[in-house]
Amino acid sequence: MIRVSTSTNTPITDSAELRTQMGAIRLSVHWLGTSKALPASQQAEAAATFGANRDFFSARKKLIDTRHPAYRKVTSIRNRIVSLWKGMTVPYPDPGLRLIRRTQIELFETAFHQLQQELEEAVQQLEREFEELKGNARERLGELFNETDYPDSLDHLFGIDVEYPNVSPPNYLQQINPELYEEQCRRIEARFDEALELAEESFLQEFQQLIAHLSERLSGESDGRPKVFRDSALTNLTEFLQRFRQLNIRSNAQLDELVEEVHQLTRGVAPDRLRQDRAVRDTIREQLRHVGEVLEDQLELRPRRQINRSPVNREMMPNAT
Repeated sequence: MIRVSTSTNTPITDSAELRTQMGAIRLSVHWLGTSKALPASQQAEAAATFGANRDFFSARKKLIDTRHPAYRKVTSIRNRIVSLWKGMTVPYPDPGLRLIRRTQIELFETAFHQLQQELEEAVQQLEREFEELKGNARERLGELFNETDYPDSLDHLFGIDVEYPNVSPPNYLQQINPELYEEQCRRIEARFDEALELAEESFLQEFQQLIAHLSERLSGESDGRPKVFRDSALTNLTEFLQRFRQLNIRSNAQLDELVEEVHQLTRGVAPDRLRQDRAVRDTIREQLRHVGEVLEDQLELRPRRQINRSPVNREMMPNAT
């Protein structure tokens, strides 16, 4: 997780400040396809085995073992890059776009390029072991194995790109068609109004889920002992609190108060203390229960929205479908 001093971030309290302090960012993932639809003749043969109508049947084959350590290393780094992107941004209504503080772009770029370097090294290692992966696939796929399903090289088949698209109307439009320019300005303004609401809802949902999970782990007993909880039940919550304070979006006063309340409640509390000190555990559980009830009330009062949480993904592999 990237840690940034909140003192450098001017609070954002409305959509106008959101527009002036944040810019759009898109993450594009190019990835090796790991499965492929069977050719028509094999689809028909497989359908006949089950007495199925070919038009209502489809089958795919797995090209490589995605549990292989070299492949898992590559996907692990991809997940870290996506987590970095999500952790430093808030949702935007357009699919694949999120908003990042302009003051944080340099920090993001530094961390991103470090992870890109790790990704390149991991792909090189995967390249060295790719013949082994193909050999394993040849044994497991039998007659379904086809050499042409596999690329000669992994160059350019794994990659993650970052773009910073301009979401404001182009200035030349003001000269060409002032009315259209004003219309686009109103459209962008509405999009940022929606982005602010999406950010609030995203924070509320994540906060409520983390509170509910930790509260459940702190409540009751199992086999006469307090329920076991992993360190992540607490650390995920404290990391959320840190990220919320870093992004410094202050458009919901009640949410700000709840975040501060939980921050004070959990500050300096280690997971082991919650496991060993029942009085502390019960006190924190009761206060978290109250916070959770307030968050649930806030979520129930908001209209249901579909929050786009995923980056644009494009699988790239010759002949893969």
